[in-house]
Amino acid sequence: MELWYTEKQTKSFGITAKIKQTLVTEQTAYQQLEMLETEEFGNMLTLDGMVMTTEKDEFVYHEMVAHVPLFTHPCPKRILVVGGGDGGVIREVVKHPEVEKVTLVEIDGRVIEHSKKHLPTIAAAFTHPKVEVIVGDGFMHIAESRDAYDVIMVDSTEPVGPAVKLFEKGFYEGLSRALKEDGLFIAQTDNPWFKADLIRQVFSDVNEIFPITRLYTANVPTYPSGLWTFTMGSKAYDPLEVTAERFHEIETKYYTERLHKAAFVLPKFVEALTKK
Repeated sequence: MELWYTEKQTKSFGITAKIKQTLVTEQTAYQQLEMLETEEFGNMLTLDGMVMTTEKDEFVYHEMVAHVPLFTHPCPKRILVVGGGDGGVIREVVKHPEVEKVTLVEIDGRVIEHSKKHLPTIAAAFTHPKVEVIVGDGFMHIAESRDAYDVIMVDSTEPVGPAVKLFEKGFYEGLSRALKEDGLFIAQTDNPWFKADLIRQVFSDVNEIFPITRLYTANVPTYPSGLWTFTMGSKAYDPLEVTAERFHEIETKYYTERLHKAAFVLPKFVEALTKK
């Protein structure tokens, strides 16, 4: 008998993976959490039926969330990660010597605990001396912060459940207040095949608040459609104007200096989502 897991990405389309065993199934205070061992992608974390990360392809998403903004900002000392309870983003952030402190605010502590046990290569930086972990509401943390961070990374789930408010204009206004006068943020903003309206609305909202707004993409095989977008709002620094001397050697599998700017070259139908 074969066991398969299917994520229904729309009412009529999904992605499926053959499962070796179920490692965890738990209804937390916030969401349905499952940790599955798959044949193709290794251990997989799902929340409310959606794939969050897998051992095989996680580096794409985590590197593109972290390194694009950190190489854009010339002096990223204080970093905030909202969500990201698997630990992949903070693992990438601490590779940058300029970073003095990275604060991770994850609403669901069970995500952190299960990731430490079943995704150890992803959750490797939780004990790093530069890392502060807060189990709490990232939305409220942002609302209570002023001029506190150089870079904020919003590593949220898709806009369902507790993550819905992280895709609203008021949240982006809060991000602007929480950032220093030359700060910038980046947020995952879903895929252009199934969530075009969401991307268009987020880009429009961010563009009304930040003087520099950019959209970039990466290929994440286990995410809906495989083509994933990220939106950056910046008060001062344009990721397309980063000069060669800003880059330094770090260990990566996906991100490169050349890819930094190439990621902002959008397919025509995706670029159209950034136009009024």
